[in-house]
Amino acid sequence: MADRDIFENIDGLVSEERDLRDRSVANMGLSTEEKARLRAVEVQLDQCWDLLRRRRALSEYGEDPSTARVRPADEVEGYQS
Repeated sequence: MADRDIFENIDGLVSEERDLRDRSVANMGLSTEEKARLRAVEVQLDQCWDLLRRRRALSEYGEDPSTARVRPADEVEGYQS
């Protein structure tokens, strides 16, 4: 997967996230399914940004960025701020 592909995925997820948040405000909340989808989109976005950061780090240090893989959600979501 190339950086361009990751950015395209991010763009699609951000669009979906924005749509769900807009519906939340317009409809005074989301259904259970929509809430679950919103959470899934947020996790996928975190995974995409993590992958992109790791690819860039590998490239910066002369390594092959294509060796970076998507980390499991529980690992990416477990980061401390």
